[in-house]
Amino acid sequence: MLGGRFEGVVTALMRRYADRIEDTEYRERTEKQALVKAGCGACGGSRLRPESRAVTVHGLTIVAAASLPLDELALWLGGLKERVTPDEWLFVEPVVADLTERVRRLVDVGLGYLPLGQPAPTLSGGEAQRLKLAKELGRKPGARTLYLLDEPTTGLHAADTARLLDVLQRLVDAGHSVVTIEHNLDVMRASDWLIDLGPGGGNSGGTVVAAGAPGEVAKNEASRTGGFL
Repeated sequence: MLGGRFEGVVTALMRRYADRIEDTEYRERTEKQALVKAGCGACGGSRLRPESRAVTVHGLTIVAAASLPLDELALWLGGLKERVTPDEWLFVEPVVADLTERVRRLVDVGLGYLPLGQPAPTLSGGEAQRLKLAKELGRKPGARTLYLLDEPTTGLHAADTARLLDVLQRLVDAGHSVVTIEHNLDVMRASDWLIDLGPGGGNSGGTVVAAGAPGEVAKNEASRTGGFL
């Protein structure tokens, strides 16, 4: 008989699921074949004890706050000082200030429509990238970093794209480098340097058609990207 310890089937499944949580295709396949989701009858999916769910701040519980879109939560936080006494504000100000800054970073990267309690596995690839960007904005200044982004503007409204560009510029201003694979013209125009690969897609691509500042690429008649610019 063989001896030793072995990873259980369920443990191995959940470990692999967690390791590849950002792989949408793998996640959906695993959920369909091996997982059953059900709400908790006791907490309603909030994962909080009754004592925590019972606390309110001016009529709003933590469960209700987590269900608000981040845009609305930011507005609620902004008006909280007017709803409390000076003594209460001294007590809650550090917490409110920290939460306000975290929410602001999420709104800045175009995630204002998401609720705070949105499960991470349900985020799209673009949303997951922008969530990581928001986290990076909260890092203390340190070593310079190279950020590689794959179409971070996917699904973004034009107004949110402008916010995202501001975030990327803040990273560059802090001394970091940002490289994006992108088809959004606003992002291209805001770039310091463009590399146009082509001339077509798939087997027809792989050649550097044009490289340079956006204005230079726009003048390159061999570049289809330049034509759009």
